[in-house]
Amino acid sequence: MPATRLMPSEIGDDLIDLTRTICDKALRPRVDDTERAAESGEVFPREVFAELGAAGLLSLPYPEEHGGGGQPYEVYLQVVEEIGSAWMSVAVGTSVHSLTCYPVATFGSTEQQQALLPEMLSGDQLGAYALSEPLAGSDVGSMTTRATRDGDGWRLKGRKAWISHAGHADFYTTFARTSEDGGRGITCFVVPAAAEGLSFGAPEKKMGLHGDTVREVYYEDVYVGDDRRVGEVGQGMAIALSALDAGRLGIAAASTGLAQAALDVAVRYASEREQFGRPIASNQGLAFLLADMEAAVTSARATYLHAARMRDADRPFGTQAAVAKLVATDAAMKVTTDAIQVLGGAGYTADFPVERYFREAKVTQIFEGTNQIQRLVISRNLLRDLTAGRTKG
Repeated sequence: MPATRLMPSEIGDDLIDLTRTICDKALRPRVDDTERAAESGEVFPREVFAELGAAGLLSLPYPEEHGGGGQPYEVYLQVVEEIGSAWMSVAVGTSVHSLTCYPVATFGSTEQQQALLPEMLSGDQLGAYALSEPLAGSDVGSMTTRATRDGDGWRLKGRKAWISHAGHADFYTTFARTSEDGGRGITCFVVPAAAEGLSFGAPEKKMGLHGDTVREVYYEDVYVGDDRRVGEVGQGMAIALSALDAGRLGIAAASTGLAQAALDVAVRYASEREQFGRPIASNQGLAFLLADMEAAVTSARATYLHAARMRDADRPFGTQAAVAKLVATDAAMKVTTDAIQVLGGAGYTADFPVERYFREAKVTQIFEGTNQIQRLVISRNLLRDLTAGRTKG
């Protein structure tokens, strides 16, 4: 059943209603067939993103003057959650696209925002976020993709790994090394898909999220003008980490939607399936399992909404974003696992969607920073805040 929501505005209510309509009419009828067809990595649901873009749902948290929806994160994330309850690959893609626009929207010059954002936010374009590398995942500062000066622009050489939308995106928000100064030697660029020298590896064969095509991206002497450099030279690490705080909230919301979908299937099955002459939901052991699943979903939703409200209030939210990502993705893994248990043998078959939910949940604990990294972020921030408090005292 749909999650009960308390939206901050009538517009928020309308957007949720619109999202649910699109999910019911355009996403749920396609998800199973498309996910199976996309397992090879050659099928990509671009038309679904086009429908979401046409409805204005790919650009909700960005300013209206640049083509965005002008909505608070509290609204945007609940839209992502609704999409996640219908089709997790598309929810992840929606979050990724928002992430790719963030550097220009937040750190770009006025001229860049006017030139680039209208197309990025139009719904016609889809972006990719090229940060990770084969040997630089959690350790972003060790990236080796390099950008060197060439007249009025830059030449990029290297490769990126685990890039969503690779081969299908219209632009690649790319981070490359411009000096040997560790994390302070990284710079951000927006690379158009048509750039000469840009190519892609074979699609990764993944356990789940088949509709989210992931490939390596190769930069073979790719030229970009300096007008496509975002922020200052060497500011890339700060831009990337700031963007990831927002991106983690998108994954938290999508994961909550996935957990909600698994819970809904489990409750419905437990209410209809009979053993020993009564619904299996009447057995206390199973009923308590359902109650724990509901508590996990509700807790996940509460953590990401708290972080979103902190962000909307223009207050620091990095710790809250890490908590939300940690809690929501662990909840998705637990709830999808328990949903299979509720369905028993039936849950282990492709006749029910919970086996797909289970496969999709696992990677949420890995991308946008592993949950071990989230614990590191949270603990460091706690200790930093404690030290700062002692210094002030």
